[in-house]
Amino acid sequence: MADQSPEQELPYADLPPFSALFFEAKAKKGLTFEQIAKELGKSEVWVAAGFYGQAKFTEEELKTIATFLDIPSATSVSNGQWWPNRGIAPMIPKDPVIYRLYEGVLVYGHVIKAIIHEKFGDGIMSMIDCKIHVEKKPDPKGDRVLLTFDGKFLPYSRW
Repeated sequence: MADQSPEQELPYADLPPFSALFFEAKAKKGLTFEQIAKELGKSEVWVAAGFYGQAKFTEEELKTIATFLDIPSATSVSNGQWWPNRGIAPMIPKDPVIYRLYEGVLVYGHVIKAIIHEKFGDGIMSMIDCKIHVEKKPDPKGDRVLLTFDGKFLPYSRW
């Protein structure tokens, strides 16, 4: 059985109506999320989140992406009344990359929480006002993945 790319095996049942079309056109053109993001003037992580239904493109962004992906103008590309259903995932992810991120939260989640409280006080890191960066970091022992979550601190209200 041939290996499938993540785009061929979409993990969410509730994807926006354009997702399959966008993934197919992206693959056909051999583009990366980074290239599409540069065209939009957005982050590659945010653009990928839009493809996977975890962010919502504006109608103008949809038109820009459709044009960049050479999707014919006769094809209707719209968000319509669709809204993201964020954070939907199985309780224990089966994909190895997603599972390792999940494992990282299981192992280090309480540690990170404690350190956030020590440095900032009683509150959370926003995932709504958050920038995520994925970088490739060369290392003599093998390339490393550098993930950065740059989230706004939100103190709990005292009422």
